[in-house]
Amino acid sequence: MSISVSSALATASVAANSPSTSAAQRIQQPTNQQTTSSADTVRLTEAQQVYQLYNQGQAVSQIASNLSLTVSAVNSYLGNSGSTG
Repeated sequence: MSISVSSALATASVAANSPSTSAAQRIQQPTNQQTTSSADTVRLTEAQQVYQLYNQGQAVSQIASNLSLTVSAVNSYLGNSGSTG
């Protein structure tokens, strides 16, 4: 699973140029911005993917199916002792 951070950079750029933003809040923009997709993506661990999908409201059984995991593995990542689905 990958998450694009391109929109976050665009938001940071707008915030940095806002007149109401203090100097301490401004975000330094890199001078050499790469356009490759590897610079714009973040790789999540399996556990992070489980947490993200769970926080988005997916059921444990859906997460297990989507990530090709067992329900018990998903429950283990979430710290659940029972098998909720």
